[in-house]
Amino acid sequence: MSRRLADVFAAAKSENRAALIGYLPAGFPDRDTCVDLISTMVESGVDAIEVGLPYSDPLMDGAVIQEAVERALIGGTTTDVVLDTVRRVAEAGAVAVVMSYWNPIERYGVQRFAANLAKAGGVGVITPDLTPEEAGPWIDATDEHGVDRIFLVAPSSTDARIATVVSSTSGFVYAASTMGVTGARTSVSTGAGDLVARTRRQTALPIAVGLGVSTGEQAAEVATYADGVIVGSAFIRRVLEATDSNAARESVAALAREMADGVRA
Repeated sequence: MSRRLADVFAAAKSENRAALIGYLPAGFPDRDTCVDLISTMVESGVDAIEVGLPYSDPLMDGAVIQEAVERALIGGTTTDVVLDTVRRVAEAGAVAVVMSYWNPIERYGVQRFAANLAKAGGVGVITPDLTPEEAGPWIDATDEHGVDRIFLVAPSSTDARIATVVSSTSGFVYAASTMGVTGARTSVSTGAGDLVARTRRQTALPIAVGLGVSTGEQAAEVATYADGVIVGSAFIRRVLEATDSNAARESVAALAREMADGVRA
């Protein structure tokens, strides 16, 4: 695990709470505002950031993230823009990982992506559609450049499958709370706690739960059994509903504070 990412989870554990991880696609709503919003999230209590790499075929993403990604792509967001966003937020003090489907990384060049991410100050990559069995070149590249590779487990994962996934994972394990697309929900899946418990029996890595967390109350619930709480669509919705960049900043800050209070509840 990268030292900076390990420190995030260690600091949260020392405070007897879960780490709060926020998500925003690079280039949304535009390049500079994205960086400003990420900085605001961190200043308001988010511990680490997932910088989304916009992709034209986001199969796992719900309507809210799809709308944000489309706006980012229309605005000209490329993989190099994503890496520059990581650089800018890392220089501002944020601990940043990239969330990306596999195709853009493969097209960019596996070694090149890992090298340039490390150079930009990024600490890891979440690849939701890449399986460990197909990740040989990626495992080699991340090992060479000191980048954490974060794979997913899901409620449908058998214990044997979980063991396979965590054996190739570093940084933290991403536990998808539901077998569906991303999106804020009125409640978090009741199977999430069981998934975390089954995963914890297989690894000492931190386990963070994503998909569906939209309120401080839900964050508090997830924080009772997970090491990290991931919030994405709820932040994006605040930006989409804002009348201008100042309103977006204020709304994102308010949600970050609510979620930060939740993981500390």
